[in-house]
Amino acid sequence: MEFTFKPIGVIKTGYSEKEGTPIQGAFHPENKASIELHREYVKGLTDLEGFSHIILLYVFHKAGECRSLQKPFLDDVARGVFAIRSPKRPNPLGLTTVKLEQIVGGTLHVSGVDVLDGTPLLDIKPYIPDFDVKKDVKVGWMLNKNRGEGLSDDRFS
Repeated sequence: MEFTFKPIGVIKTGYSEKEGTPIQGAFHPENKASIELHREYVKGLTDLEGFSHIILLYVFHKAGECRSLQKPFLDDVARGVFAIRSPKRPNPLGLTTVKLEQIVGGTLHVSGVDVLDGTPLLDIKPYIPDFDVKKDVKVGWMLNKNRGEGLSDDRFS
């Protein structure tokens, strides 16, 4: 079975190169972006302004070829692609939770972004703590990892 996805908009950021782009928006809450929704989806923003945070689903459009084992940020050991958040995936899909600053027409202004300029947006979902926050979690190999600067290097090139 195959699926075809059509972008609903584009994410505009100040990051044109993979190197130096934040690897997790949570590490960089000050990073601003705008999301330009395609006109036919603007009505879908109705009632979204009542949420402080939203989840963005997008395409890693410059990710490159997937590798089953990769060295993630914060570690020097190759890990399985499904145990890391590398953009080089079998299906190059990304997600991030951002703060919704405001909506002006069909443009969303957000902060805490970690994507390249021109990233195709596939979907928006409201962040709802009762659904999205889990308790009693394990974080695997990430336990006690220092996040460093939280910026991309040449591993994604």
